[in-house]
Amino acid sequence: GGAAIEGSWELPQLARLAAEDQIFVTAFVRSHGSIKEMERIFGVSYPTIKSRLNRIGDSLEFVDTNPQPSRVEILQRLRRGEIDADAAIEELEGLK
Repeated sequence: GGAAIEGSWELPQLARLAAEDQIFVTAFVRSHGSIKEMERIFGVSYPTIKSRLNRIGDSLEFVDTNPQPSRVEILQRLRRGEIDADAAIEELEGLK
């Protein structure tokens, strides 16, 4: 028998890109964002590189590096005992 992992989760954004777009993004990072280097690697023009970067960029969501917790998340943490009532009230009052 084998092992199975069940459940539902979302793949990271970059993993959801088509394989050729993943290769393109990897090359872009490895070339330190140099469009000139990308032109050389892929043998295409500056506008082609820019167009592809824009298309890929438009398909990605902005990642908030410090997301504000939602009301539900705060209440779940309170329910699990990770924070006390005073901390929960303070966080809830701080929501915009």
